[in-house]
Amino acid sequence: MNGLRHKSMNRISDYQELKDRIVTWLIQYVEKSPLTSLVVGVSGGIDSAVVSTLAAETKLPVYVVGMPILQNPDQENLSDDHLDWLSTTYPNVTKLKFDLSPTFEMFRANLSEWGVNSHALANTRSRLRMVTLYQIAGVTNGLVVGTGNKVEDYGVGFYTKYGDGGVDVAPIADLYKTEVWELGKFLGVDSRIVEANPTDGLWDDGRTDEDQIGATYEALEEAMETGTGSAVRILHNFHQANKHKMQPIPTFKL
Repeated sequence: MNGLRHKSMNRISDYQELKDRIVTWLIQYVEKSPLTSLVVGVSGGIDSAVVSTLAAETKLPVYVVGMPILQNPDQENLSDDHLDWLSTTYPNVTKLKFDLSPTFEMFRANLSEWGVNSHALANTRSRLRMVTLYQIAGVTNGLVVGTGNKVEDYGVGFYTKYGDGGVDVAPIADLYKTEVWELGKFLGVDSRIVEANPTDGLWDDGRTDEDQIGATYEALEEAMETGTGSAVRILHNFHQANKHKMQPIPTFKL
């Protein structure tokens, strides 16, 4: 990926201040709750790398978790390297890794008689990870920290309902992807993660986020921020289709 792409949308003038504000926000949120630790899934992508590093900066007990499911080796290696970096750099960080491939394959085999839907199975991978994170949070008296950014969470709805959308706090959900990339550089995240093509890692064919959405994050950010550009229609269509993820569950009222 060309690093120049990361310059599209950047509202942040001081990344030290941004880091400090997010870290303080996380600390204060935990202090006001009955919980004592933070739990973050680490995929090998920029969003989870940034969030896990911000969590580590709180000096609270942090559990960072790798959860490969039939993962592309390059993605798994990036995740492993980031887990190693966090656990050696921050004494408050505990790294964990669970290969969920056998769990996923058993689930798929048990339900195969009802047919196979590739999109549903991709979402199942994400939901298995959510269940794992909440199990760890239950054992460690922790909060599950979300890794979604502004485009994904509030623009196109590019996340799995009750999967990676199932979290307790969302520290970067008001940051555009390009701002997350820049924050990652500031935090010292591995340049391979910063420069990797974004992917949700839920598909065996290695498709990227851009392949699935049909637009770059930079174009989507322009559409969200200004209402102009090449991705306006794509943003609108995804937002309408995924609005059910962003709104409260419809409830019958007496």
